[in-house]
Order: sequence, then C-alpha cells, then structure tokens
Amino acid sequence: MCLEKRYLDVLSDDTDPQVSCYITAPSYVLQQLECRIINNMSSLIVGDNEELVSNVVTIECSDKEKRIPFPIGIAIPFTARYRGNYRDIMVKVCDTNLQSSYLNPNSLEGMKGGYKGTCASVKVYKLGIFSVVSCLKKESFTVTKKGLTLKSSMDSRISLSYPPGVFTSPVLVQLKIQPVDPALMAHLKAQQDTFYSVQSTSPVIHIQHPSTYPFQKPVTVFLPFSPYLDKNNLGSEIDHKRRASATINRITSSYFSRTKSASVRKPGKNASECLKLLGFRSQDSGWCELDDVVVKTIQSGLISVELNEHLQRFIVLHLSSTMDNSHLVTFVKSLEEAMLSTTACIVLSHQKDNPHRIAVLVVPSKDLSQVLKNLRLEGFGGPPEPSCHFQVREGEQLLLRFTGNIFASSNGKDYGKDYTLIFHLQRKPRLELQIKEVDESGNYSCPHYKGTIVVYKVPKGKIVPNLNQSLVTNENHSQLPICKLPLKLPKHKKLINRPQSTQRVSKDPVEALWDNLLHWLAEELSEENAESLSSTLPLHRSTIQLIKLKNPDDLTEQIHEFLCFWKKSLPTFTDKLRLLARHLRKIGRSDLAEELKFKWENKVFTEPQQWFDVAAE
Repeated sequence: MCLEKRYLDVLSDDTDPQVSCYITAPSYVLQQLECRIINNMSSLIVGDNEELVSNVVTIECSDKEKRIPFPIGIAIPFTARYRGNYRDIMVKVCDTNLQSSYLNPNSLEGMKGGYKGTCASVKVYKLGIFSVVSCLKKESFTVTKKGLTLKSSMDSRISLSYPPGVFTSPVLVQLKIQPVDPALMAHLKAQQDTFYSVQSTSPVIHIQHPSTYPFQKPVTVFLPFSPYLDKNNLGSEIDHKRRASATINRITSSYFSRTKSASVRKPGKNASECLKLLGFRSQDSGWCELDDVVVKTIQSGLISVELNEHLQRFIVLHLSSTMDNSHLVTFVKSLEEAMLSTTACIVLSHQKDNPHRIAVLVVPSKDLSQVLKNLRLEGFGGPPEPSCHFQVREGEQLLLRFTGNIFASSNGKDYGKDYTLIFHLQRKPRLELQIKEVDESGNYSCPHYKGTIVVYKVPKGKIVPNLNQSLVTNENHSQLPICKLPLKLPKHKKLINRPQSTQRVSKDPVEALWDNLLHWLAEELSEENAESLSSTLPLHRSTIQLIKLKNPDDLTEQIHEFLCFWKKSLPTFTDKLRLLARHLRKIGRSDLAEELKFKWENKVFTEPQQWFDVAAE
C-alpha cells in the first residue's frame, strides 16, 4: 500500500520550514528517503532558455542497499509568474554528474495536503536532483516516407511542409518556437549603428532532425512576419495573427502548384529592402547567412523558406538596406544573447527599525517599482538608490563582497564572509543580512561608519558542484565589478557616566529658544518644503541620507535634526535668524519667515522647555 508523505526543509537559520516535496511510495520506503533543498546548486541546474520556478531538491535513500519498487510518485511545489503559448512546465531530473532528463508532469495540482499552491506531479524510476523549470514548449511529430504537412499547435501561423520522399524512412522531428521581443530589437539597434538596417525579424525556429537522415527534397517552412517594427504592428499583432491563421491552409495547399518562376514580392516599397535567412548548423560552425536559400513573401505578414539541409535553429531578418554578412551574424548573436539575458539591478534596503539589518535583492528592471513598494510595506527603506542596471542571465551567480569599515553576517555571528545571490527571473532572489562596523574607531571624521558592497559576476567555470554547497574557487577577480553599493551605519552614541556634581546642564535660554523654534519650524514644514530647504542649505547629501536613515518614519525629527546640524555648522558670529528667514523666503514660505522673526523677538515658546524646570531646581 502506498502512502503520501510531506517532506520539509529549512533554507536558512532564521526561516520557517517549507515544503520541499511530496512523495508517494510504500511506507517502508518513505522511512528511508531523505529530501533536502539545495538551491545553491541552481546555477548548474538551469540551461539555456530555461527558468527555474521551484526549489532544487535532492532525494536520496539513507539505506543504499534498499531496493525501491519504482515507479514512485513525486510532487514538487512551484510558482510560475510568466506563462505563454510558447513555454511549458517540465520537471527536470539530474544525476550526481548533472546529466539531465525531462519529465512531463502528469498533473499540475492546485492543492496538495495542507499546501495551497501548485505542484508538478511525476512518476520517477530513479532518485536524484529534481526541479521544476519553465522552458520552450517542444512539439514532436513523425515524418514518414509519404511526407507531412503540419500546422504548429503553439502558433497556427507557423507550418512545415515535408514533401513525399524527403526521408527514406520515418523520422522523429522536434519543433520549438522562440518569439523575439520587439523591445530587444529596438535596444540592440540603439546600441549599435551597424544594426540600423534591421527592420524586423521572424521568431527563432528550433528544429531537431536526426543528422543521419539528410533531406532528399527541400522542406518548406511558413513563418509569421511583421514587415516593420513600429507601434502599429505591435498593437495589431493579435488581429494579424488571426488573419494569417485563417489563410494558412489555403496557402500551404496551393503553394506547390505555383511555378518555379513565381515572382518574389518585396516586403516594402524600397527596392533595396530584402529578406535574409540566417541558420545555426552546429556548435562548430555557429551562425551563418544562407545566400542560396530563397525567402518569399506569400502575403502581408507571412513568408516561406525552403530548407535544403538540417539547421538546429534559424531566423529571417527584414533589412531596409544591404548589410555586410559579418554584421548580420553579429546581430543574430547579440539578439540570441539578449534573449537569454534580463536587465536587472541590485536593491539594498535597510530595516527602518533596525539599520543594522539589510535586505539585498536582484530585481528585474521592469519589476523595480513594485519591489520597492513591497519593501516599504515590509518595513524596509532608506538609501542608497538601486544600483546601475546590468545584463544578467538565468542562473548566473553574483558575488557580494563587503569592503571598507562594514561587514556582514547571515546568522549574526560569522562576520567577514562573501555572499552570493543567484539570479532567477521567477524566483525573487533575496539575502537578509546583519551588518556592523569593523572598527568602532574608524571613519572618525565622518558622522557615520562607511563601507561598500562590490558586486561581481561569477563565471560558471569557477563554480564547483557540491550537493552541500556551491563553492566558488578562491581566486582574485580579474574582471571589473558590475556595480558598487555604498553602505552607511549611524555611529553609536557614547554614554559618559559622570557624578551628579559634574553633570553638565544647559541653562542658556537662547539655545533653548533656538531648539524650540527649530522644532516648531520642523512641524510646520511639509515634506516638499523640507526637500526644497535641504537643497538650498549648505548641507552634504550624505548628511541628509544619514539623518533619513536614523529617523526613517519621523519626518518632523528629520527636519529638526538637519536644521540643528545646519545651525551648529555656522560660525558663532553669524546672524542665524536672518539667514534662516532668507532661505524660507527662497522656498516660498515668507509666512514662516515672519512668524519665526516674531517668535524670536518676543521669546515665544510653543511649549514649556526642560531648561525652565532645571533652572527652577
């Protein structure tokens, strides 16, 4: 009799246990199985065009001699934020040598025991390392000697026509479709002038044929194609897809009845415009332009390509003018790299109640506003600003090195280590650390302790596979850091215990009046007034940031403190009242300037001050 067991694991010392997986097997087998979360191996698990959507878990049997009655059922919780017609959810299985295979989940359950979420359930015949990934959807079909005409289920505008006799025996073919984001095109053209002639592209088509069966006849592929990359095309893409889909059957059936001398329609009015096919034959030969292949425009938004050889993947480019072959290949390589990368930045945020606790996140640029909003709701905020934006690939490791007079710890005990963040687009990578000063006497000339987080990319070649931890070889980083983030901590207030007879008590009514007036002014100024005033006063930006860090939720106290700091920085003989009134008028608050002058001249206190009580004692 098979039973289902829930396995829990903890990711770090200060987090609650979470479900790693559910296993369905005989009870005596469940007692021997061990399941652990090993997310630090995720860099070596994900491949190109894959996105991790679950924890990485390893399942082992404590008794190596125990014979397990396979298959057993495994269900792994996952969360996929981005779906689509071209992507699929698969369970990836790796052995200890990281050789991988894929299983199609037999169910994506919405509930599993007490877990509210989605699980990918599979039957497995061996133990190993399991994860759930979002990858390009694969469509498989068999081409017999009679040929085959197939319309893709992922995109009905894409079809393949294998004529009779193309293969000498039945052949299994696998198809993947990878759409090209027009925003990537615009980004690449803005970066490189030589790419200006590229107007638009087809999707990237991945086709896997057995290399032992060469084509005996040309294979025709029909592809959707937007003639120009503009807002009108982007907006009408849905309607265009519907129209192209409705006519695809008519076009494919009549295509071979046309004569060989059929005229090639130009994609635009310009006679210099052309369509170019680029193909990827193998890892050794890479991308190349195929000049001998004819690309025809069948109708607006639909083209055909006749292939005479196996290509692992190919793409069609629409050019407004001729381009050098080397520039075409460079463009496609850059496009492919951009499709595997995400523009992201590092966000560093201090806990408002405890500046010594920080959260460090790798955030896709398009999600930055929402992430900052969520951090504020969690009680995090303050400087510094997010880092500069950079390109990062799925599964890439970022090394965080703390330098200067501040170091960090993940458990509040072991300080001085480097830390890694592994980027996964759908996994929200995050570190929460405790920071403190290295030397309490350091930064003596500054009102705060200073440090820097230096961020490096870690090449995959430097990552050593280990089921317990992903080790990074201890080598100096020859490459430049991708970004740096400044760190600041408020200095400790030193308490000096003096005898009662030597305690200093300020009895100066002028200083007490100043303090009272500045506090009153802080209450009257709005946040916008405060920003304007701080920009006109001769205060360093770092001073303002430190004051905000010390009082993140109290605007009045922030304003009062920077006004006091400004007053103390002035020479004793300066007419502070007239100077402050001038700054208030400059920001449009003449009313406060007049009231301030009145209160000063008439010694008006807004509330009783402590110095009165001290003087009366």
